[in-house]
Amino acid sequence: GYMQQAVQLVKKNGAKDVYVTFTHPVLSDPATERFRELSITEIVTTDTIPIPPGKLLPNMTILTTSSLLGEVILRSHEGRSVGELFNE
Repeated sequence: GYMQQAVQLVKKNGAKDVYVTFTHPVLSDPATERFRELSITEIVTTDTIPIPPGKLLPNMTILTTSSLLGEVILRSHEGRSVGELFNE
């Protein structure tokens, strides 16, 4: 995959640490195995979709979006500004 190529490229060009981030962790095969094999410092993603236990990696940080999405739904339902959430 493209992420594997990107990690290899930045490592080849001298990067000591590589951080990978993505919003929706689909992690279709063979993505998880590729991530395991790469020298990635940290993978940061969200809980927007469930991650099967077998695909969790020790260097993976999962950020929760539940409170933000809940507030967006509430504000939308009440006719309040959603944009204000991102200006605070």
